[in-house]
Amino acid sequence: MAATIQPVPFSRLGFDPAYLPVFEDKVFIEGPQTRRRLVNFFALLLLATIIATYGVLSNSTATVIGAMIVAPLMGPIMAVTAAVVMGSEPRALRSLALTAAGIFSVILFSFLLAWIVPELTISFVNNGEIASRINPGLYALLTALGAGAAGSFITSRAEIADSIGGVAIAISLVPPLCVVGISLRCGNWAAASGAFLLFMTNLLAILLAGGIAFVVVGLGRLESRQEQARVRRRGFLLFVISTLVVAIPLSITTYETVIQVKDTNTATVEVQQWLQGTNYQIVSVSVDSRQVIAAIEGDGEMNSVQQLANRLATAFSRPVVVNLVTVPARLVPSTSP
Repeated sequence: MAATIQPVPFSRLGFDPAYLPVFEDKVFIEGPQTRRRLVNFFALLLLATIIATYGVLSNSTATVIGAMIVAPLMGPIMAVTAAVVMGSEPRALRSLALTAAGIFSVILFSFLLAWIVPELTISFVNNGEIASRINPGLYALLTALGAGAAGSFITSRAEIADSIGGVAIAISLVPPLCVVGISLRCGNWAAASGAFLLFMTNLLAILLAGGIAFVVVGLGRLESRQEQARVRRRGFLLFVISTLVVAIPLSITTYETVIQVKDTNTATVEVQQWLQGTNYQIVSVSVDSRQVIAAIEGDGEMNSVQQLANRLATAFSRPVVVNLVTVPARLVPSTSP
């Protein structure tokens, strides 16, 4: 009697069509539970805004991370890119409208929450949670692209859905918007625009990289009519152009940061060589365009400051003004017990 051969289970590498109804129910807010799900969305969003706003103001990284996990804003953004890949323009527009409403709500609510806090306690320099979000560079875009792709891949797999919390931590959405609200409350438009640029970087990275990830796993192949393909092409063209536009100021910021670090290192070396043979040592060196501020500590004779200015002008290939701050060093021994 011949043995019965059991078929080997097929492991799907792409998007499982059987998972599509569950995927749509999870990603898109629609159907008979729409009202309840919208209430849940805005309730969680406002609670996350409270946590993030006061976490940022108190300079508490742990609190801000907690707000990232609670915040549901990544959901409608992911729904936008999923709808574009599936070629559903109505779903994309509804999800985009919900995203816009969420953005406005967070900024407005954080603006109001910041009024409770005395303005004197808000620092855009000493508060790391604020300072780190008002001057984004290309690293922010690269990080967000990776997180956006990871979010889409996780969303397309039921068996790894629990990992989405890690993506929420990796890509910051609500905290930058809270910094926008805080900055507007203080009238700091430059900081507000920087924080909003960071948010838009993360938003567009999710749309672009997330959409590419959905295409790679095969979500787009489930909907292949001509009209849907047209929506998909137009959507991706908009994602790419918007991301490139955002990359311009990010590139400028990154370039300026690199030049700043390079100039500071060059100036530090020149000051060290200028101090050779003296009893002085460097405390700090900073470069601001054509101005170099050097703080040194020690005592005794020192070389000419003009000599240092000439050295720096040669190193930078441009004239510079040196402001030298000297801190007298004095040894004060304690008395014997």
